[in-house]
Amino acid sequence: MDKKKLAIIHIVKKELGLVDSEYRAILHDVSGVTSSKDLDEAGFRKLMNYFVRSKYYQVNPHGLTIKQKIFIKYLAGKLGWEEEHLNNFLHKYYHKTKLDELTKEEAIKAIESLKAVNQHQK
Repeated sequence: MDKKKLAIIHIVKKELGLVDSEYRAILHDVSGVTSSKDLDEAGFRKLMNYFVRSKYYQVNPHGLTIKQKIFIKYLAGKLGWEEEHLNNFLHKYYHKTKLDELTKEEAIKAIESLKAVNQHQK
């Protein structure tokens, strides 16, 4: 494991406020090792995916993640949509007035819809 990836792991550990015993239990459960130095690439990816899905990285109690929110904004930006246009789209199809109100499942559908619109415009 290279030093940059180890640093990322420890930054996320600190952001999540994990004590060492919690961190090591997660590390073992997710990747089967007890030290981040023993992680291979696949183990690193599994650990990062676990962290990204944690409650800390959720935007709202309905499960919308930061990653989904950023990706939706990225796709809307590719379409040249301003925030108001995106909010109108979300209101029309998901009955939500803004992005932060989406559930995880609605965000998945919105991402697929925006991908389709992007593909259609090409």
